[in-house]
Amino acid sequence: MKTGSCLCGGVAYTLSGPLNDSVGCHCIQCRKTSGHYVSATQVQPDQLTLTKTETLTWYTSSPGAQRGFCNRCGASLFWKHEDDDGAVSVMSGTIDGDTGLKTAKHIFTAFKGDYYDIADTVPQRET
Repeated sequence: MKTGSCLCGGVAYTLSGPLNDSVGCHCIQCRKTSGHYVSATQVQPDQLTLTKTETLTWYTSSPGAQRGFCNRCGASLFWKHEDDDGAVSVMSGTIDGDTGLKTAKHIFTAFKGDYYDIADTVPQRET
């Protein structure tokens, strides 16, 4: 079991079961919500338990997609799409301690910022 939270502690959660390796998303929306690109693992609904939701807000960022963030400290925590059978992407950097995760791939690399290079050797998808 893993735990995680936002910076101020207004949102906290536990994750159970094995976690998928992270995906780095370089799309415009992820860059705008995080200030860089996003690294996220994805879990099924029964693997995520919200233990504190005092400051959790969900924002509809595009048709069918929502982003969960803390309305006090601004931390980007979750992403979910109605077509994913309830699966939730959890921002890897919000997980407490060592995660044991690796980056499996990068997506939307055609939209990455010009101020950084993707220097690892994992697969990349432009869209």
